[in-house]
Amino acid sequence: MTYWSILRRQHVFRVLFGSWVGRLAMAMAAVAIPLALRDAGADYVFIGLVAGSFAISAAIGSPIIGRIVDRVGQVRVLVPTGLLAAAGFVLIAVAPSNHALVLTGAVLAGALTPPLEPCLRVLWPGLVGDDELEKAYAVDSAAQELVFVFGPLVVSLCLAVFAPVSALWAQALLTVVGVAMFATASPARRWTPEKVENRHWLGPLRHRGLMLLLLAPIGMGVAIGTLNVLVVSYAERFEVFGGAPMLLTLNALASLVGVLIYGLIPWKIQPRTRIVYFSVGLLVGYGLLATVPSPLGMAGLMLLTGFFLAPMLAALFGLIGDLAPRGTVTEAFAWLVTLFAAGSSLGAAVVGPVLDRDNLNLAAAHAGVGALFCLLMVSVGYRMFVPAKETALA
Repeated sequence: MTYWSILRRQHVFRVLFGSWVGRLAMAMAAVAIPLALRDAGADYVFIGLVAGSFAISAAIGSPIIGRIVDRVGQVRVLVPTGLLAAAGFVLIAVAPSNHALVLTGAVLAGALTPPLEPCLRVLWPGLVGDDELEKAYAVDSAAQELVFVFGPLVVSLCLAVFAPVSALWAQALLTVVGVAMFATASPARRWTPEKVENRHWLGPLRHRGLMLLLLAPIGMGVAIGTLNVLVVSYAERFEVFGGAPMLLTLNALASLVGVLIYGLIPWKIQPRTRIVYFSVGLLVGYGLLATVPSPLGMAGLMLLTGFFLAPMLAALFGLIGDLAPRGTVTEAFAWLVTLFAAGSSLGAAVVGPVLDRDNLNLAAAHAGVGALFCLLMVSVGYRMFVPAKETALA
């Protein structure tokens, strides 16, 4: 079974591409919003406030919106959130010098980010057979890597052809187009929430094993957030061909290759065991960053850390879907998005002051700490990462 056979399945390319287009808009936000505000004369204090407001709003809103999807369906949530998130970007674009409107737009766009990512993952079991789910999750993870490759490129194109504020208009357009393509597809329209009586207020978090599993992405996020800031400082101290963007590109490409290989392997190892192995790989790669090697060695570490990241996420997708209690799957995937983003923000925030003190080795060690936390979570919860159906068979 090849990846092409997955993409040729009815509706797969449409929902995957629609989700990708919508997610592309959100991937642009970290670059587009600061550039547009800076061009309008904003200082870095306000830019940081806006960026933080967007990130925090998205982190809070994602699981709430995911829970609503689990109750009322996908289309009834995707359409209004898509329109309101786009309106948030437009609000910033039309008044980039008005602080009140900019903050309102950032909170609106962040809190009402369309849940395309969790919605797509909920659809996969109905789009492909059980024996194809691993490849489907690998395709999904690969698409996510491409989002972060093409997002900054779209912003760069907007800057080259138009003004920085045009990237915000592009985000609004991509959000609407992506949501429209996804929400009008038959699988999204047909998907109905599971009827569950006496829903628990904790939702998917009432499953102790799943709660531990969802903590692992925090450590992964810390490692990634640290790396994103670290390479900028590293490129200022060493002669790196292509600078920090080249290092991050190597990391993303290795991640893409890793997950494509992952999806082609006929796994005999249980997903819970796989994530432990991948966590060890991440710990080795991110732990070695503390040595701050030469540019050639750093390039090698970019490949090593990236190689295990996307396969880890792909394995997590499947395991989360298996562990989530009935009627909570969308919210469970939304928690993954939120906690990974929260970890990334934490890593970036903590490593900055350390780099200001010119301690590159200590700053790089933060990435290893994040990877270690991830390994600890998947190790502590290992015995609880058993789907209910497997427990019943045992």
